[in-house]
Amino acid sequence: MTEIAQLHQIAPGVHMWAPEGVGTWGLANCGLIHSDGEALLVDTPYTPGLTEAFLAEAHRAAGDTVLRTVVATHANGDHTWGAQCLPGSQILATDAALEHQCLEPTPQELSTLIHDSDPDQPLGWYLRRHFGKFDFSGIQVLPPTRTFSGRYDLLLGQIPVELHEVGPAHTVGDLIVHLPDQRVVFAGDIVFSGDHPCHWAGPLDQVAAAGERILALDPEWIIPGHGPLMTPADLRKYIAYLDDLADQAFLLHGQGKTALDAVHILIEENRYSGLGLPERLAITLSTEFRHLNQAGTHANLVELFELAACIAWKCASHGSAHLI
Repeated sequence: MTEIAQLHQIAPGVHMWAPEGVGTWGLANCGLIHSDGEALLVDTPYTPGLTEAFLAEAHRAAGDTVLRTVVATHANGDHTWGAQCLPGSQILATDAALEHQCLEPTPQELSTLIHDSDPDQPLGWYLRRHFGKFDFSGIQVLPPTRTFSGRYDLLLGQIPVELHEVGPAHTVGDLIVHLPDQRVVFAGDIVFSGDHPCHWAGPLDQVAAAGERILALDPEWIIPGHGPLMTPADLRKYIAYLDDLADQAFLLHGQGKTALDAVHILIEENRYSGLGLPERLAITLSTEFRHLNQAGTHANLVELFELAACIAWKCASHGSAHLI
């Protein structure tokens, strides 16, 4: 892929690497924090090629600063698979992040799914549409080198950095990065901007609670895992969406509907107009219904992708422009 992002300064020494990720998968926001010759990255992009583009911009912004630390907000590949481009770096994550790392398909498995699945069937069509542009060859998934539970503080030059565990929410192992002096929070995939989220762990009230914890830190700017920069007012609207989605799930579950029934109902009534990728509701509501059913097992991530693909396929075949 060509270079698709620019590094935007949010505050002195704080930058957001922002690919145009609305309406698709895999293009995650990342961060650069630097001060007094020290630097860290918040997440890495999906592939080595994207990561090298990010690092080139980071080096231009930070000068001769050595990048020795990566903070992984969670273990999804689009936030971690570029770490191999920083050999020898410390990778910080929560203890629980290791659990999700074992659930996601490996780069090799994902590449096989993309290229070997039938393009005339929903899953193959969907994977090619959203993931076919990425080169997953040669990726080595690196585990964290240091993990923690609760909170972890460090001083980067003159910048205090607070890592707060907020999972399980989007995944079992989420954290957020708080810069109190700059009033900036890197939210990871606790927050999506512009599109429906996909939540693998849940339940939704815990995702919303993580959002409330961000607001309680009194940030001026929130950097979501995907999509444009957000203000606290934007985050309040997002939390209201999560609360409403949880209410709808509870109501429809109580009426005996399945998760997929609920997805179809919410899409047909266009309840959340303006948000892209509504097929992701199949993932988030399947997760939510699993909690409502008190099911203790982990979902199969590929099966959830296939549910989303079928929704998108149906919407595309019916020509419903506001649904895809």
